[in-house]
Amino acid sequence: MIKEVIVVEGRDDTVAIKRAVQADTIETGGSAINATTIRKIAMAQKRRGIIILTDPDHAGERIRKIIASRVPGCKQAFIPEAEATRKGDIGVENASPEAIRHALARVHTTVEDARPLIDWEDLIDAGMITHPRAASRRMALGNILGIGYCNGKQLHKRLTMFQISREEFAAALQQIESEGL
Repeated sequence: MIKEVIVVEGRDDTVAIKRAVQADTIETGGSAINATTIRKIAMAQKRRGIIILTDPDHAGERIRKIIASRVPGCKQAFIPEAEATRKGDIGVENASPEAIRHALARVHTTVEDARPLIDWEDLIDAGMITHPRAASRRMALGNILGIGYCNGKQLHKRLTMFQISREEFAAALQQIESEGL
């Protein structure tokens, strides 16, 4: 049983979570999160903690940002897009139980007012920005670190808020290089 309450988008996501692990969920009902749902999430955060696990798409990212901005100290889990896609449909409900368990095993906690451990120049030097394959390199990095795919600016923000160390970053870069990306 997972102690924290997992925040998902809808009923099908809850079904997928329950196939993978024993956990309670709160469903946002999609991207139009109302004040009642935010209050429910905030109460769960105070009592048990929450893990945000939304779809790896634009709407899921929007929901994630809304919750994280209104409920401090959230934990976050990410399923790679490739592991959450079936027949062109992207969502947690399409992920295998193994993919869900893997994402939940790599939860990151948001650190409020964190100082960057990896700076913008590091990202440029690593080919994460202004590189011909920057997008694919960021996707690989996000998957390796378990922080999801994002653009360069958002990558810098996630590396900071999850306090990814220089050692973790370097190891992930080494893996990306060994894969020829």
